[in-house]
Amino acid sequence: MTTREEKDQVMNQRATLVRQRLKTPRAAAVAGILFAVLFVISMTLLRSVLPEDLAGPDAAMWLKSNTGPMSLALTMVPFAGIAFLWFMGVVRAHLGNLEDQFFSSVMFGSGLLFLAMVFAAAAVAGGIIASYAIASDKLIENGVVVFGRAVIYTIMNVYAIRMAAVFMISLDTIWLQTRVVPRAIVFVSYALALLLLVAISFSLWMILIFPVWVFVISVYILRESLRGKEAEAEGFIGSGDTP
Repeated sequence: MTTREEKDQVMNQRATLVRQRLKTPRAAAVAGILFAVLFVISMTLLRSVLPEDLAGPDAAMWLKSNTGPMSLALTMVPFAGIAFLWFMGVVRAHLGNLEDQFFSSVMFGSGLLFLAMVFAAAAVAGGIIASYAIASDKLIENGVVVFGRAVIYTIMNVYAIRMAAVFMISLDTIWLQTRVVPRAIVFVSYALALLLLVAISFSLWMILIFPVWVFVISVYILRESLRGKEAEAEGFIGSGDTP
């Protein structure tokens, strides 16, 4: 017959496990929200500082007056990447044994490629600012600004945007199999991912669909996690173990 001490030990272990499971999605939600905010701000500043029509004699004056916002945007990009890495790691940890190895590998790989391309685009933008500080006249005359801007837009809106779509599709498929997210959210996510996958646009604003999606998903995860925490506090979790 099980003693009172053994029952208490089992209940304490189960309560600890429940708290760990509740903290995992909260960590993912916080990381996702942080990524979304930093990414949107940095990309908006980048788009404003390097507009599509930046060329000619006015380009030098424009760059000179906007080096501050550009530096701020480039400073935010690495922290947004760190938050996204944390988001991916915690999401995988939350799935645990339910994780599909195939789609999880695709999700992880596409997420890393997305970050790599974002960092590459940011490096090109940083190179333009650094080169302008050294030789501003030659930078404008040789067309380096126009070329660099085209490289940034191509990386972000042709390659990075599609890796973001693959990330969304793979994660949505895992959620559809495990049913940890409502199907309505999954199907809307599929539609947005397909839009990013087939869209051929050189507008930087298309890439902002991805951080907005991460923000919405993170808010949903955070809300569900807080509901679970309230249920634990009220004694609904593990109440069936009382003798």
